[in-house]
Amino acid sequence: MHTKEKLYAQIERFNIKPQDTLLIHSSMKAVGEVEGGADTILDIFIELLKDGLFILPTHTWDRINSNNRVFDVVNTSSCVGILTELFRKRPGVVRSWHPTHSVAALGKDALEYIQGEEQIDTPCRRDGCWGKLYDRDAKILFLGALTTRNTIIHGAEEWANIPDRLTEKPEDLQIRTPDGKIIDRTMYRHASPAGDISQNYGILEVPLEKRGILTRGKIGSATSVLVEVRPMIDFTIELLKRDPDIFLTNDPIPSSWY
Repeated sequence: MHTKEKLYAQIERFNIKPQDTLLIHSSMKAVGEVEGGADTILDIFIELLKDGLFILPTHTWDRINSNNRVFDVVNTSSCVGILTELFRKRPGVVRSWHPTHSVAALGKDALEYIQGEEQIDTPCRRDGCWGKLYDRDAKILFLGALTTRNTIIHGAEEWANIPDRLTEKPEDLQIRTPDGKIIDRTMYRHASPAGDISQNYGILEVPLEKRGILTRGKIGSATSVLVEVRPMIDFTIELLKRDPDIFLTNDPIPSSWY
């Protein structure tokens, strides 16, 4: 069983600073058995980021659609793991109002960070929470999660205006706010004729590591990866300019490109 002290020491090796903005994609199953359960992991990061901003995705893309139109900010559960569901219910944590790709945040400017998501009509628009990670020089930790879960790369494709990455027509959805009001929101969804191209996002790992943008380590039993958002996105945009369809296959990125 992994103790809080052991996990804290492992996490410290990633050089996450108290003032950082950090988003975590997580798999508690990969981390293994933890003394105190998943809440111990949250406690560690909340303590560690005491002067920063701590963010977890609380996505609902698997359940909010034209047949189940209403995203309830308070009550609709997250579809991306137990850590995200526990975190969004913690005192002081605030959740953005994005109907399919919401995030939950804790920190001194968390409210400012999540503002305006109800006005967004794509999953990862540049002026939304995912784009703000770039502006804040954030870091993303894949805590036992694969880098194929790298949501912000969908954002890079949106921002680079890569064709055939969003549905042709939006869905008519609704947002139920914490005070019970209903907001109508049309929303485009991620889509590609090639299927789920996020399964190919792992091809970024080798070049990002070569450039010093990606760090590997162990947290509990989980192989984990930390990336710096700004240089990762800059590099991804470079790739997309060379080849807009770079993520349609799992072919390695040519070494001469990095």
